[in-house]
Amino acid sequence: MDHFFTLNFWEMTLRTLFSFFVLLILARLLGKKQLGQLTFFHYITGISIGSIASQIAAVAETPFLDGLISLIWWAFLTFLITIISLKSKKARVLFDDKPTIVIQNGLILESSLKKNRLHMDKLTMMLREKAIFSVQDIQFAILETDGKLSVLQKTSVQVATKQDVHANIAPPTYLPTEVISDGQLIYENLVELELTEDWLMKKLKKQKVQNVKDVYFAQVQTDGSLYISLKVNK
Repeated sequence: MDHFFTLNFWEMTLRTLFSFFVLLILARLLGKKQLGQLTFFHYITGISIGSIASQIAAVAETPFLDGLISLIWWAFLTFLITIISLKSKKARVLFDDKPTIVIQNGLILESSLKKNRLHMDKLTMMLREKAIFSVQDIQFAILETDGKLSVLQKTSVQVATKQDVHANIAPPTYLPTEVISDGQLIYENLVELELTEDWLMKKLKKQKVQNVKDVYFAQVQTDGSLYISLKVNK
């Protein structure tokens, strides 16, 4: 009995080890995608591959070689479909479907909702997640192949940009960077910004600060100005 238990333990350990590394290699081969970018097809195949790997690792009755062949073959088919989809637009539409317009010029396209089995409660929730509460403000709303909603609002309700109001659109001179923390000068950040300690002291003196130790926090702003927060006792 003890011999059987030991044999079974090492068998399952090795099966798990092999399954883990095969799954890791296959995941690398299939490419990088965030969970939110997965189409329904890739989501289902990902679950299936993981299920096969767990079956190999956890179920002793599953023949190891058979399970391994199934795992590799499933991953290969997924990889093959991905390559075909990259080469052919028709195949891409077949496997991943295509984006669907669900709102046009403030009007809800009921046929599109039915086609995608999307009810109004879900649609309005997706709009609220984008801080849009009125359907009439929408020029186009498109349901993407990954299930997300892309929205173009009507021009009259779009947020004005700096170009619209003719504001300054020059790129920032500096990235906002901490240069003093709890009374300590951060030299490496000054060097990275190509600034000197003399420059910093001049900025401090302009704000009537004589000593770095009196400063709790100081940060160079995008326009080269210096934000200062003094220690409480100062």
